[in-house]
Amino acid sequence: MKTALITGATSGIGKATAKAFAAEGINLIICGRRETRLQELKEKLHKKVDVLSLSFDVRDKNEVFKKIQNLPANFSKIDILINNAGNAHGLDKIQDGNIEDWDAMLDINVKGLLYVSKAVIPIMLSQKSGHIINIGSTAGKEVYPKGNVYCASKHAVDAINQGMRIDLNGSGIRVGAINPGLTETEFSDVRFKGDSEKAKQVYTGFKALQPEDIADIIRFVVTRPYHVNIADLMVMCTSQASSTILDKK
Repeated sequence: MKTALITGATSGIGKATAKAFAAEGINLIICGRRETRLQELKEKLHKKVDVLSLSFDVRDKNEVFKKIQNLPANFSKIDILINNAGNAHGLDKIQDGNIEDWDAMLDINVKGLLYVSKAVIPIMLSQKSGHIINIGSTAGKEVYPKGNVYCASKHAVDAINQGMRIDLNGSGIRVGAINPGLTETEFSDVRFKGDSEKAKQVYTGFKALQPEDIADIIRFVVTRPYHVNIADLMVMCTSQASSTILDKK
């Protein structure tokens, strides 16, 4: 039976992926900052598969390495890594941007992904097998107005994904990225700092992707035969043509 480690598992795509994996019989290491939510998810899934919850912030490299390097024996083999933790803070022109927002996006979206990968890759190398899925964004494929630093962070994920796949070639580890467009999660609540009305407007007038849509794609990707590696996948809802072209009714 395989084991998957999922970051950002307390909501959205991460939570939906944990549920999809449990349905496939994949044991879970669910990670996130919100301990209560982790425990609630563990309670829902532990009857289907073995579940370990790890509460840490991916920005804290010491905590990342401490938690992952001290896994209990029955969770010490990691077959799948879902680098999902990430967020957007603010939507401002570069000249009006908040430096704390910039730090948060780069620390979580880029450095956090690197810390977790650095902790997990040695485990996979010793196994001579593994599968890493980096959750990027359509914002990593193009740039939109006021997206500046967020787009930069997701372009970095795109580059890291490509570099990781090149560097790990021959190791037995598959590497790929899933790049979703507009997906109805807590993403906009975080971006607009709790302004739920403003966040709600992002998803009105069209049918956005749902976390379960992305989780289903991730499930498909990790269940392909070993010789198949889906290296880079971009997905948008039917109403979205690009980051700036959206058919709202």
